[in-house]
Amino acid sequence: MSKATIGVLMIVKNESKHLAECLETVKDWVDEIVIVDSGSTDNTETIARQYTDKFYTHTDWQGFGKQRQVAQSYMTSDWVLPLDADERVTPELKSSIKKVLADNPKQTCYTLDRLTHALGKFIRHSGWYPDTITRLYRREETQYNDSLVHESVEIPKGMTKAHLSGDLLHYTFDSLSQYTGKTQLYMKSWADQREGKKRSGLTGAILHGFFRFFKMYIIKRGFLDGRHGLLLAILSANTTFTRYADLWIRDYVKQQDNKK
Repeated sequence: MSKATIGVLMIVKNESKHLAECLETVKDWVDEIVIVDSGSTDNTETIARQYTDKFYTHTDWQGFGKQRQVAQSYMTSDWVLPLDADERVTPELKSSIKKVLADNPKQTCYTLDRLTHALGKFIRHSGWYPDTITRLYRREETQYNDSLVHESVEIPKGMTKAHLSGDLLHYTFDSLSQYTGKTQLYMKSWADQREGKKRSGLTGAILHGFFRFFKMYIIKRGFLDGRHGLLLAILSANTTFTRYADLWIRDYVKQQDNKK
């Protein structure tokens, strides 16, 4: 029986800061690295081509889910390991993935725990850890869904879920400006996906923001992350408020236009 193969799937844009460090954690043991770029203006492509010849540019952006589907269409490996440029595979996680390849089961996908580093510190509470996500599956058995944002791997009926040991490290943002830049696209995509399907009001937006803070800082024990936990809870509450307020404004503007 031939050895099962594995490929890394990546979608990127302007990731020159992180890309090399991510690829260094997988370059020696994966069989292929497929990277789809949505229009980088830095030297992302130059860095990527030092690790793979499977680099493609696809600027017809239809959302994160669709972009991951495009990347998977270029893959030939038996197993798919999706990674973001700001993530790092730890030695323990690598070992557990290689064990899966040795066993090579069918109709099984794997979850893992992601440990996030934000504003100079690993966040171990606040609902951020363990951030359990599905990240290893057989290429011919499933793929990502069509979501514009917060995309996820589809789990077909009858497929088993198992869990990998070892953390995936996630170096998400080091400054508030980076946080703002990252969340702007997510907030807009979130509202785009729900516009016309979900109603919101200003009071509801305020309540959603408040409960987001309460859940993150109190229920999820964000206070154990110290001042970082407090800041992240405030930022998350503001993001949640803004998303729902955006829905309300869009609906209000449409109502005013219809009255003209």
